[in-house]
Amino acid sequence: MRILGLDVGSRTVGVAVSDPMGWTAQGVEIIRINEDEEQFGLDRLGEIIKEKQANGVVLGLPKNMNNSEGPRAKAARDYAKMVTEKFNLPTDFQDERLTTVQAERMLIEEADVSRKKRKQVIDKIAAEFILQNYLDANGKLTK
Repeated sequence: MRILGLDVGSRTVGVAVSDPMGWTAQGVEIIRINEDEEQFGLDRLGEIIKEKQANGVVLGLPKNMNNSEGPRAKAARDYAKMVTEKFNLPTDFQDERLTTVQAERMLIEEADVSRKKRKQVIDKIAAEFILQNYLDANGKLTK
């Protein structure tokens, strides 16, 4: 069972996929979207779902540090609803607090990647962290 991990922003969606056993997450790509123009990249996401034979999707849920949910969490929940309706796949959420910070720190400290290059891959790596955290905590899609 392969699971996709998504880091949904207003301009990009970072995509990661689990290995068939559900142990590790690998980055796939960044899909360009435009929330303001209601362009959500669902066609490309559908291609990835088919190509990777994904059976479910985990989305990062950007909670505030006090555990409340703001506008970005609502946007993630709305995106999950679109994914469920369009692809008939189960979706779940993983708290994504600090995953982008974690990804950026890793790129700076371990990979010594320039700021320009970090911007090009940060969402994909954040999606990897979201999915890996989910796999470590749950082992499988629970919904």
